[in-house]
Amino acid sequence: MQKSWSAVDNYLINQLLPNDPLLEKVLENNLQAGLPAIDVAANQGQLLALFVRMTRAKRVLEIGTLGGYSTIWMGRELPEGGKLTTLEFDAHHAEVARQNLQLAGLENKVEVIEGPALDSLATLDPSETFDLIFIDADKPNNPYYLQWALLYSHPGTLIVGDNVVREGEVTRPESQDKSVQGVRRFIEMMGNDPRLTCTALQTVGLKGWDGFTLAWVNG
Repeated sequence: MQKSWSAVDNYLINQLLPNDPLLEKVLENNLQAGLPAIDVAANQGQLLALFVRMTRAKRVLEIGTLGGYSTIWMGRELPEGGKLTTLEFDAHHAEVARQNLQLAGLENKVEVIEGPALDSLATLDPSETFDLIFIDADKPNNPYYLQWALLYSHPGTLIVGDNVVREGEVTRPESQDKSVQGVRRFIEMMGNDPRLTCTALQTVGLKGWDGFTLAWVNG
C-alpha cells in the first residue's frame, strides 16, 4: 500500500506544484546535515502555505522547526511586516534551519528560538497573539502545547496539529506509546473545549498513514 500511496502523492505534486529548486535544496541540506527525514511532504507544505494565505495571517507560530522546510512554506506567504516565530529544541537543527532560512531570504521574517518549546512558550508576550499556530513537535507534550496555543490565540486563530493518527494507533486507549497518549489527550481536549470548532483528517501518502487536526478559535 505504501508504494501506491507514494505514487499518488508524487503524481499530485508533479501535476499541481511548480518545481521549486530552493525547497529541494533545503531538503538536500537537511539530509546532508544528518537531520531525520520527517519533513512534511511538498503537498502538505503547500497546504500549510494555503492556510497562511486563507487566514491572511500576519503572525505565525510554529512549534517544532526541524530544518525549516515547513517554516519556509509558511514564511513565504507572509505579507510585508509579517513574522513567523518557530521553536526548536535541538541546537543543531536550529542552526541548519537558520542557514536554510537565510538561503530562502526569510531571515528577517522568521525568528528561530532554540530550546525546549515549553520553556520558550513561557517567554512569549501573551498580548501579541498569533493568527496561525502549527504544532509539530514531540507528541507527549501536545496537550501542553494546546494550552499555550490557546493563550496566544484570538478569535479567528487557526491551530493545526500534525501527525495525530500515528498509523492508526490513536484509536487504541490501551497503547503504552507516550506519543499516542499525548495525541489522544490533545484531541480529547480540543473536542471538549467550547472555544474551538474542530475537525481532523487522516491522510495517506509519502509520509505513510497519519493525519492532522484543525481547530478554529471561535469569536
